[in-house]
Amino acid sequence: MWMRCVLFLGLLGLAIPSLAQTVPEDTAGAAIKADTPGKTSAGTQYVVPTEWSAHISGNKVTLDPPEAGSHVVLIDIKGAEVDDAVAAAWKVYAPPKTWPLLLATDSAPRDGWDQIRVYDYDTTANEKRHVVAVAYRHGKQATVLIIDMASAVAEMRLSQTRAIMDRLLPVGYKRESFAGKKAHPLDAGRIETLRSFIDNARQAYDVPGVAIGLIDHDKVVFAGGLGAREIGKPEPVDADTLFMIASNTKALTTLMLARLVDEKKFGWNTPVADVMPSFKLGNAATTRQVLIRHLICACTGMPRQDMEWLLNSRDATPESVLAAMSGMQPTSKFGELFQYSNLMAAVAGYIGGHVLYPDRELGPAYDLAMQKQVFDPLGMHLTTFDFDRALLADHAAPHGVNVDGQTALASMGINDTIRAARPAGGAWSAVSDMLRYVQMELSNGLLPDGKRYLSKQALLERRKPNVALGAAATYGMGLIVDRTWGVPVVHHGGDLSGFHSDMIWLPEQGVGAVILTNADAGVFIRGPFQRRLLEVLFDGKPIAQSQIDAGVKRYKAELAAERKRLTVPADAAEVAKLAENYRNPAVGSIQVERHGTATTFNFGAWHSEVASRKNDDGSVSFMTISPGDDGLEFVVSGSPDSRKLVLRDEQHEYVYDEVK
Repeated sequence: MWMRCVLFLGLLGLAIPSLAQTVPEDTAGAAIKADTPGKTSAGTQYVVPTEWSAHISGNKVTLDPPEAGSHVVLIDIKGAEVDDAVAAAWKVYAPPKTWPLLLATDSAPRDGWDQIRVYDYDTTANEKRHVVAVAYRHGKQATVLIIDMASAVAEMRLSQTRAIMDRLLPVGYKRESFAGKKAHPLDAGRIETLRSFIDNARQAYDVPGVAIGLIDHDKVVFAGGLGAREIGKPEPVDADTLFMIASNTKALTTLMLARLVDEKKFGWNTPVADVMPSFKLGNAATTRQVLIRHLICACTGMPRQDMEWLLNSRDATPESVLAAMSGMQPTSKFGELFQYSNLMAAVAGYIGGHVLYPDRELGPAYDLAMQKQVFDPLGMHLTTFDFDRALLADHAAPHGVNVDGQTALASMGINDTIRAARPAGGAWSAVSDMLRYVQMELSNGLLPDGKRYLSKQALLERRKPNVALGAAATYGMGLIVDRTWGVPVVHHGGDLSGFHSDMIWLPEQGVGAVILTNADAGVFIRGPFQRRLLEVLFDGKPIAQSQIDAGVKRYKAELAAERKRLTVPADAAEVAKLAENYRNPAVGSIQVERHGTATTFNFGAWHSEVASRKNDDGSVSFMTISPGDDGLEFVVSGSPDSRKLVLRDEQHEYVYDEVK
């Protein structure tokens, strides 16, 4: 489940900055130079992102990114139920083709909308396209948003699409803001409110275990666990239970880099090639542009290329990760768009370790640098990159869902693949340790004894905006600053198979929180938890529980809809057409194995049972379905004499050739 790319879906309403320009009421459609607000014919508020164009015709607004053939469309429909409004909107939009509806589910009402319903459409992998509609109803007026975009464009411009959705508000509506309000203290009653909220959400999503921690004005006011470390076993989660924290590792990595900046080993604006001459991207010109700050800012235009480490990790090393970067090129300009690159973040950590310990191999040098520069000074004595040590300690086991939507134990195989890129997401930690880190952030670089750990300047540089992430969130260096509700919230999530987490702090209020979960469904608890924390602190409108309630229904409906499309075990006739071995030079090998009626794709470092699916375009796909390893789609291609499988992420295509 965790590997499925989801375009969407504005549960994140963000505060709207003041913008002087407005979209002219004409159909010229010229590309604009800065985010520009406008209104539909019914007065619904929206924004045209930078470099996009707007075409206005009656009740229809078409927003086009610079890339041809992709559109976001807003259509006003009056006096209709949302299902009828969506049907009418498609007739107004009139695309060259239509797609069958896969699923329609309700999202939690918010931002003045009385009803929000999401419509997912069934596009085939070969189309390389995302199509979704969202109906927003306010009184008797509906505005239907249709996203019809090429997959590569959808991923590349995801932050701008999110900005459109963030700012889609009913006529005259102003979003709730907590700016200037004094936060309530996290007393016993409020702590219990948050604990109960998480426990109820955990049970609703069937997450075996959650660890949570809360800080109020430099004091840990709660640290503990809910549920079990592993499904079906009695050992409880506690404050010292280890979880993989995944991409929360990035902020710890940039903390190590900040220490080196303080020590004048390099500056944030030092060219990376000056520090490590072996660092190379796709060409010399691109390589020369990359400064230390760019390695972990998600702002260089380097796209996600996670398949390289997920699937080709049998012999991967930190050195091979660094070498692989030489074949990669940005797909957007520096500072233009948010594009998340785990491999760039991995290189950041390895460069820091190399500067400190140039005679060591990259992996051990990074591990030692993190131990000496971060874990030891902060007292994070449980945190480790040593998988064997973690698995022998008090640790949570990862969980996914089986093909029938039931929570089940997941293997650690796919998580092992992050070892070679561990600065991007390979740390194990516990709530007790992560709270020590958050305390240091809240104290602007001071340790509990008052000693200076890091200069305030170097610490806060990591939070400065490098690129926009939606309407009011920005990405710094391994940290997001979100002003959705009028107060800055610093946070970052972490996602690996069966492990989903978040760390959160409100610098102006001295409040922090950590949540660690041991199931893929835990990803759906993080956002509502952050919202519930704000509700408790500021007496906010009760939105979080409705997010959980609607989210659970949507999650279960998605699982059921996906199950109906699959043949399990995989269709024997289609399996018989497969070769025994396939290979792609970038992502490695697949060995097709048969175990009774089950078919398994073995990738070397990990493996998964596959189901088959017949697609609307006549093609056949094989989908990985093992808990935690599900969601990868391999489309059968080639001919009987030259059999192939095609795997795609949003911006890349990997063709596996038969090995004879």
